[in-house]
Amino acid sequence: MTLLVVGSIALDSVSTPFGDRADILGGAASYFSVGASLFTKVRLAGVIGEDFPDEHLELFRSRNIDLQGLRKIEGGKTFRWSGKYVDRMDVAETLDTQLNVLGECKPELPDAFRDSEFVLLANDHPANQLSVTEQLNKPKFIMMDTMNLWIDNFRDDVLRVLKAVDALVCNDEEARALGENANLIAAMKNISAMGPKTVLIKKGEHGAIVLHHEKFFALPAFPLEEVKDPTGAGDTFASGVMGFLAREGNTNFATIKKAMSYGTVVASFNVEDFGLDRLRTLTRDDIDSRHAIYSNFLDVNA
Repeated sequence: MTLLVVGSIALDSVSTPFGDRADILGGAASYFSVGASLFTKVRLAGVIGEDFPDEHLELFRSRNIDLQGLRKIEGGKTFRWSGKYVDRMDVAETLDTQLNVLGECKPELPDAFRDSEFVLLANDHPANQLSVTEQLNKPKFIMMDTMNLWIDNFRDDVLRVLKAVDALVCNDEEARALGENANLIAAMKNISAMGPKTVLIKKGEHGAIVLHHEKFFALPAFPLEEVKDPTGAGDTFASGVMGFLAREGNTNFATIKKAMSYGTVVASFNVEDFGLDRLRTLTRDDIDSRHAIYSNFLDVNA
């Protein structure tokens, strides 16, 4: 089934203990679209500036990502983010953020994208996310991402979006803030009561947990000895989840649990190199091979 992602496309500069990279492809929608393209056909909606390198567009095209919704603003500059990881590889210190065209343009879906059945609203101002939901024609499943900036400063807008979507994906800190409870399980239940019947929490190296129609399920992360760059790990986790759901055309509990396992595997590849470098060469065979290892890792009877 059709899968649409609406969100940021960026040029990132990243520093980790393993090195530095400047002006590499980044942004939530970039990570998501490339990761999800290994499962199904992806539609990408976002905005870039005149400075966006053609080589990144070629990556999207090489994965058969539909770019009808990608707008290049003449004279504009692409969203830029720079950050570094020092002591904790699960937390980035933001050094600089330049919204540029991302802060100047509202999301606009082409007519061909309005019938999308599965939709990810990547992290963005909740007013923009709500605008996208109003442009869609009866989608089957919408998942939204958010962060503390929106939760703390635009809570009412976030709550309006929650009523319009089927699922929320965020990290545990964001869930506690949104659900107004230090206990993660209680916070997830509070969020579900706000609208989305599926609440999916990313816990980094500690895995993920989901609440789906009052049922809980949790998975550990894939065990890795080395993490070079965790940027985009949450977005690639979501890409595996939504990519698998769209491919299966199903959102029941059993399918969501399996989707989480694929999301975990895709995210484990992403952190092995800087930016999208590992995803550039990743194949479905790679994913399936590691998924088999991961499934055996989870089997208590093996």
